[in-house]
Amino acid sequence: MINTGTAISEVFERTRRERRAALIPYVTAGHPRLTSLPELVQAMNDGGADIIEIGIPFSDPLADGPILQKAATKALSNGVKIRDILRDTEALSARSVPIVYLTYFNPVFHFGVRKFLEIAQNSGVTGIIIPDLPWAESQEVFDDTQDLGISLIPLVAPTSTDQHISSLEKATGFIYGVSVTGVTGVREDVDAGLKVLIDRVKQHVSLPLAIGFGISTPDQAAYVGKMADGVIVGSALVRLIDQDWSRAATRAQEFVASLRHALSN
Repeated sequence: MINTGTAISEVFERTRRERRAALIPYVTAGHPRLTSLPELVQAMNDGGADIIEIGIPFSDPLADGPILQKAATKALSNGVKIRDILRDTEALSARSVPIVYLTYFNPVFHFGVRKFLEIAQNSGVTGIIIPDLPWAESQEVFDDTQDLGISLIPLVAPTSTDQHISSLEKATGFIYGVSVTGVTGVREDVDAGLKVLIDRVKQHVSLPLAIGFGISTPDQAAYVGKMADGVIVGSALVRLIDQDWSRAATRAQEFVASLRHALSN
């Protein structure tokens, strides 16, 4: 069996030595323009991202709030296709920090699960997040990712049972911790129960835990980064890009740099 999650594990080993949480920003492929992905990935690298999460747009993204739904709709209207994203990733991955996909099971299923994962692996992708694929029903996909050297990254939420959390020990890469019960989006405050979730996960699983959903500012990132191994920021970055498409890359780099600064201090 191929040792999966190596590149991701190396990131968390490095950030642990640096005594900070890993920074994982998110953008939607094909948004705001069909050709935006390369410059946005470069901008996030230049801003200090440790792992980059690329969203593959889907017409019915159940876990996404209004900002990411709007971005997915825009990307689909631009005509983005999975093959285009896979092709662009191949060109980008050689000069980028590890890249992780976030998508939904429907487009992967229709593309062909094994075929999608094989092309993703050849494109240099290190992990995949599928929010609507229940962990308890993911064995076939998990086996394929293990075989190909890609991490199938599981989700854990405040409503997760101890049994579910314990079952995540077999995963590779990292665990995606959902900070709130609900969808993605920009929020004024970090959920007060977040520490309870982090403590519960740490009791059962040794993998790094990265927290997402609702982290919107450098101060929030710094707060979460004191407790978790990684911080995921999506909606706030996508909203910022939406505010001025002509300066999307510049705004992305500046915002990612501000998050990285907050995590490093």
